[in-house]
Amino acid sequence: MRDINFLIENNARRIWHPMAHPKEMRDHPPRIIAKGEGVHVTDIHGKSVLDAVGGLWNVTLGYSCDPIKQAIADQLSELPYYSGFRGVSTGPAIELAYELTEWLKPEGMTRAFFTSGGSDSVETALRLARQYWKIKGQRDRTKFLSLKKGYHGTHFGGASVNGNANFRRNYEPLLPGAHHIPSPWTYRNPFNETDAAKLAQLCANALVDEIEFQGADTIAAFIMEPVLGAGGVIVPHDSFMGLVRDICDRTGILLISDEVVTGFGRTGAWSGARLWNVKPDMMTIAKAVTSGYFPLGATMIGDKMAEAFESDETSFGSIGHGYTYSGHPVGCAAGIAALAETKRLQLDAKAAASGIVLNDALAALKQKHDIVGDVRGKGLMAALELVADRATKKALDKKTVGRIADAIYEAGVMVRVSGSNIILSPPLIITADDARTIAAAIDHGLAST
Repeated sequence: MRDINFLIENNARRIWHPMAHPKEMRDHPPRIIAKGEGVHVTDIHGKSVLDAVGGLWNVTLGYSCDPIKQAIADQLSELPYYSGFRGVSTGPAIELAYELTEWLKPEGMTRAFFTSGGSDSVETALRLARQYWKIKGQRDRTKFLSLKKGYHGTHFGGASVNGNANFRRNYEPLLPGAHHIPSPWTYRNPFNETDAAKLAQLCANALVDEIEFQGADTIAAFIMEPVLGAGGVIVPHDSFMGLVRDICDRTGILLISDEVVTGFGRTGAWSGARLWNVKPDMMTIAKAVTSGYFPLGATMIGDKMAEAFESDETSFGSIGHGYTYSGHPVGCAAGIAALAETKRLQLDAKAAASGIVLNDALAALKQKHDIVGDVRGKGLMAALELVADRATKKALDKKTVGRIADAIYEAGVMVRVSGSNIILSPPLIITADDARTIAAAIDHGLAST
């Protein structure tokens, strides 16, 4: 790698960053991260901070997981790449598909379709949902339902079912037939309802109303995150996903559980669907499947869909979809090693235990700082929503939130800002002391305003 002066000089000049304005990045160049060790990252100037973002929700095992690194190195020596298209497979892809279907057997998943990441996994699930209904002879079932504030990636299909205007407005018109219902978000909802159980029922009623309006026989699938991540860590009432499952069963609509963030322990359970005791028809996974060490994802498929495709003898059952890097042998080797370590370290239990410490500490910050309007979390995913006025819930302005994040960084912790939310998704290997360190740094940042 070239020297530090070259990197600083060219920072944001030849690269456009995801989820950022190019001019803003040029005017205020982003931090350059140079190293990672354990749960800490070090920037190019030598400052080390606890990474409370976990890369981007995905570095669940931290930055020093030698079994994954060794698996990648070994596979690079053995077979660095081969296609997974029709007629060809590789050993790591076969093994990882077996491991994933065993892992997600309680959710009813029996097949894996490999992708390059979360957006790909969502796109695959949406396409397979439409194709399933063509196989079943119900070819009017082309529409999708989803939650406002939900996030499902950046492809045109994912952006269409996304429930946040920030990821939609500049790319419209999007996929026709994508419709949204209110999220069960007690802090902000159109029903002005603060009781989580009542709100879950109201949102379920809104789903029924939308299905009746659209016509159940025109809807292919409902897609949801079991806990909404990028939309601000919105944690539904325990009953909500079960209510959705029941509605989908009654109306014949497929249920897609988007587990890109919630999969493999993040919520304190091995999946978000398992957390709420729900069996979806498909699941989308990525991120933690390799702990971020290699780009890899998968769309997991349940028995009902598998049987329909595999028993079909028409052209409608042929999958005309895939990616150059589907089942990449190096990525699959990384996934096999990551799952083994995830299971060995019991990251679901670790996330649940450390999450209690973190969320209790964040709740105390709400009592201390009027600028904190709401605190939400489940396991090791959490958010603080910052407001200029608690009574009106007016969001804190972007510049002030940015200054708070900078002060938190100076205090030794990396956090993520999304609108007026400070979002936390640290590695699942953090300790209770690490959780308290995160809260202390945020306390410092909030006090700096």
